[in-house]
Amino acid sequence: MLEYLLALGVIHSLAIAPGSLAESLARFYTTLLDMAVPRLRRVGMRNLAMAMPDRTPAEHARIVDGVFRSIARALVSFSRFPRITKNNIHEWIRYEGYEHFEQALKQGKGVLFATAHLGNWELSAFAHALLSAPMHVVVRPLDNRRIDALVESRRAASGNRLIGKKDFARSILQALKNNEAVGILVDQNAGLDDGVFVDFFGIPACAGAGFAKFAAHSGAAVIPGFALWSETERKYILKFYAPLPVSGDAALDAQVLHSHLESVIRQYPDQWLWLHRRWKTRPPGSKDLY
Repeated sequence: MLEYLLALGVIHSLAIAPGSLAESLARFYTTLLDMAVPRLRRVGMRNLAMAMPDRTPAEHARIVDGVFRSIARALVSFSRFPRITKNNIHEWIRYEGYEHFEQALKQGKGVLFATAHLGNWELSAFAHALLSAPMHVVVRPLDNRRIDALVESRRAASGNRLIGKKDFARSILQALKNNEAVGILVDQNAGLDDGVFVDFFGIPACAGAGFAKFAAHSGAAVIPGFALWSETERKYILKFYAPLPVSGDAALDAQVLHSHLESVIRQYPDQWLWLHRRWKTRPPGSKDLY
């Protein structure tokens, strides 16, 4: 209950604070998070040392600082979801590469948005429903049921339909059959029982094979898409990239997907969530990296 009240207080305070104050307040909250849970920064620094060994520890630290700033920006937008509408959504975000989505829909086999914990993943789906049409979003329930209910209500506020664990495969395939869009986060660590190993920043990473299997089974277009912050424009750019090829080989397709994701992360390193143990699952016989 305490955790829920704390989360509710953070969201409410950011929702009512004026723009510049909300941004400062969000940065204050993420600074407290950084101090209260030092494990997050340790994991981020460890990940960067492995993935970008050519950069100095000082550069790694600046990237981690940027990650916390990115989280702060995302918190502000999330707190304003109830007030973001078709009339003002352009103040928050704009499209780039929307033609890839339009062309994919013409094929009639649905669209799989391959997204990640990069930029503002919550706003990307929320905004797409307002700017284009509602989509399906695959979600993992949070441990705290009250917070999960709060988050899910906001995720669905723009018309998106949430797909949970129960019958998620059937729901995804049905949506694609109806020529609709489905968004899935693809950058999470997977277990040995349902994952394949890919080269990710030069390190074997266990990636879920489900996304590639859905793409091969349905024939849907696979479009990488991320809401990336532009400091120049002071808003997000929802970038849709050209569809990725699908071979039907889950391991090969997962590698293609992660190679593309890596290339985007390298362009925006301070907007990816380095704070989680992405390389936790190791090949049999390999040592723990954390």
